Amino acid sequence: MTIAFVTTWFGAFLVADGTVVRAVPCPLDPDALAQRAARRREGGLTPEEEELLGARGSAEWVTRDRRLAEHGLRFDADSAVTIDAVASGVDPMLQRTALLSEAEHALERAWDPSIHVQEAVRAAADLDRVRNLIGERLGTWVSRDRPEVDPGDHDRAAREAMAPGVISALSPQDPSLTEARRKLAELFRAVEGTRHALTKAIEATAPVRAPNVSALLGPELSARMIAQAGGLERLARLPSSTVQVLGAERAFFEHLRGRAPPPRHGLLFLHPAIQSAPKGERGKLARALAGKVSIAARLDVGGAPIHPELAQSFDARRSVLKARRGAGRGPPRARRSGPPLDGASRNR
Repeated sequence: MTIAFVTTWFGAFLVADGTVVRAVPCPLDPDALAQRAARRREGGLTPEEEELLGARGSAEWVTRDRRLAEHGLRFDADSAVTIDAVASGVDPMLQRTALLSEAEHALERAWDPSIHVQEAVRAAADLDRVRNLIGERLGTWVSRDRPEVDPGDHDRAAREAMAPGVISALSPQDPSLTEARRKLAELFRAVEGTRHALTKAIEATAPVRAPNVSALLGPELSARMIAQAGGLERLARLPSSTVQVLGAERAFFEHLRGRAPPPRHGLLFLHPAIQSAPKGERGKLARALAGKVSIAARLDVGGAPIHPELAQSFDARRSVLKARRGAGRGPPRARRSGPPLDGASRNR
């Protein structure tokens, strides 16, 4: 006799000739139902399925669930045996409640606390653009009636515009414009203050969220790398070759179009060790540092403490390259005179 093994969101059942011969229902609790749905989606077995499989006899069991087919049941995709929730006395709305509960738990598990670091980095970049725009306008405006002020010296332009009792060509004719310019200078100062506060917050938070990455790159650069990657967990999943060119996406796509050579580094160029290295060594150093950053990100996702050997390993690689540079390439090899020999002549 062939028995159909039917598994549903509310239990597991054995059906023979259209009749349920054994039923193991699930607890009708949303959290329990959500846990069982997650186990089925991950390819595991629910407690109800394990109970039925443990009581399997010599009869042939069939199923249309590939998970169960891996446990010795015959897979039959055309099996039409189903169990109706209403006919079994189960409220179908429980499934909706369980799915919503499972979705809520999945969102909690997927939440990456480094999102706040990302937002702070992006806000700081936005404020940089705003500060530059306001500073350029303020410098140009102040230099109109104060030629001694360099339009590019935004800080001095703001001081001149905010100085108490300032007398300019605007004052006698239109004091309201002088007041408006002072307000613009105050806005420039406020943007600078907020940008400074964001920087301090990033420097304080990045070592807590990503201690290993921060130990390698410093707080600000590590925060920028995390933001560029789209989160600490995504940074941990990226290969080191991708980490190496994070921030150089435009140059990379130009290379794919055949318009430029491949980029050797992206944001990692901001690391002091790479910035100060000779041009020919920057790619090698960036490749070595990207490998360490990938390992550090995975350690941070796992909650590991700081591993100082990562920075030590990078410093050792840097020392090796520096020693090679100091040693030089040695004397040039003598060229062989005469025409080149083929393989047969060379072996004689």
